[in-house]
Amino acid sequence: MSGSARRSVRRRTFVLGASAAAGSAALAGPLAGTAAAAAFGYTDDGSNYVIDTGANLVFKVSKTNGDLTSLVYRGTEYQGYGGKNSHVESGLGTSTVTIKQSGSSILVSVAYGTLKLYYAARSGENNVYVWTNKADTSVSATRYIVRVKAGLFLNDEPDSYTYAPTTIEASDVFAKSDGQTRSKHYSKLRVIDYDYIGWKTGSVGLWMVRSNHEKASGGPFYRSLLRHQSADGGGLYEILYYGENQTEAQRFGLQGPYVIAFTDGGAPSSSLYHGNLTTSWADSLGISGYVAAGGRGKVAGVGISGRDTAFAYTVGIANSAAQYWGSARSSDGYFSIAGVLPGTYTLTVFKGELAVYTGSVTVTAGGTTTLNTIAIPSSNDPGNASAIWRIGNWDGTPSGFKNADLMTYAHPSDPRAAAWTGNVVIGSGSETSAFPAYIWKDVNSGLLVYFKLTAAQAAAAHTLRIGVTTAYANGRPQIAVNSWTSAIPSPPTQPSTRSLTVGSYRGNNYTFTYSVPASAWLTDTSQYNILKINVVSGSGTTSYLSAGTSIDALDLLA
Repeated sequence: MSGSARRSVRRRTFVLGASAAAGSAALAGPLAGTAAAAAFGYTDDGSNYVIDTGANLVFKVSKTNGDLTSLVYRGTEYQGYGGKNSHVESGLGTSTVTIKQSGSSILVSVAYGTLKLYYAARSGENNVYVWTNKADTSVSATRYIVRVKAGLFLNDEPDSYTYAPTTIEASDVFAKSDGQTRSKHYSKLRVIDYDYIGWKTGSVGLWMVRSNHEKASGGPFYRSLLRHQSADGGGLYEILYYGENQTEAQRFGLQGPYVIAFTDGGAPSSSLYHGNLTTSWADSLGISGYVAAGGRGKVAGVGISGRDTAFAYTVGIANSAAQYWGSARSSDGYFSIAGVLPGTYTLTVFKGELAVYTGSVTVTAGGTTTLNTIAIPSSNDPGNASAIWRIGNWDGTPSGFKNADLMTYAHPSDPRAAAWTGNVVIGSGSETSAFPAYIWKDVNSGLLVYFKLTAAQAAAAHTLRIGVTTAYANGRPQIAVNSWTSAIPSPPTQPSTRSLTVGSYRGNNYTFTYSVPASAWLTDTSQYNILKINVVSGSGTTSYLSAGTSIDALDLLA
């Protein structure tokens, strides 16, 4: 590539893909080739298996350790930054690597102890299909990272790490000269929100198309590393188990395919998306743990009653071996989840991200399990309770609270964040937007909420509820109302790692309830009662790493 052409490429930016973007692809997908393409097949250069897809992509796999050592698309090498290859984890080490061609498919198999890794190519496609079979914990996590050379794609978007000079937390959160924060943790997206991530110029797109995550952990709303961009190159991730703010144990078995896809600048073909991808061509390749479409089943629900139509609903099914999910239709709650491994699953209906119904469903190979209308009991949705006042919505997220949106792609110290302190007055019209999404022991504990009661309301005891979505270092709220103080509640089960500072509020939803006696209220109805919320815990360190919690909603019940 000439110097001028390279400079032209460098002026382009990254793009992240979601389902809605699929229709805009031009010259995208499996068959984006040229008339001058070479013959499909592979060779052995002594150190690597060299696979020519017969389109515009030639890639190499190390015969020693299974690393992807070269990705040449239209004559340009994209693989490699910092002298590193693309691989599982940070590289497997000495492995057994074999290759075979079966008609229009080539499969490279990599065995490293109990872990098996597979690369597949299809004739005429600019794609690398990847599977990982993790059998146990001998490999610490299940990550595949595509390492991309520096200068080919540049990115300074707020949901991805760009080189910044100042480390502000651990070794993975940074600040630019203007104070704006960056980290590879700040994915901004939940798993349910995207089909692919990557970069594009005017003439090249390089994408990681995610798998269905059936052997991943954390559910549809989990956030993890997706990409990063640094001074020496960029990385695209498929992460199937990641310990940061993780709510579930690892699942084991074959996961994939996830697809490394090149295009001529458009989005990857929607035929590669996990909901559309068919891999009957891989049925006979001998991939360990592979289950063909005929060995899977389907769950379909005719509807869901008792929904609050102001919110989106998701249906998830999960057991210790696999997880799946699907969106409920807004009109009636109909849902369909296909490609499910046989077994019995816990079925959960989520209002936003808040579980409001659980049941059980059994899936059989080749069959469809049809469920009658699921009725959500009114008492299962805390938003249905009659309240004297309410701040926020009971949807399992801090959405609508101060700084909530920013916190999925920035550190709480970011200068774009509004002040975390400040009190709230019920009836002001800005109760939710003025209330901080997160409360920390060291930062803004002692938050005050002012409210008035009628004489009848002040004559009775009431229940006050505070819903949280996660907590760091056992942070939990203790309240005081005027001169009355509650007991310190026990901490609920939450992930033990960082959460609030790495772009994730998604832990375990929990509701704290406080029985406030009538004697706590002021009898003068013209005066404001004062609710004080403190975060208590003996854990954590200081500032934004002191004990803290994320807020879902709070209300005083009638």
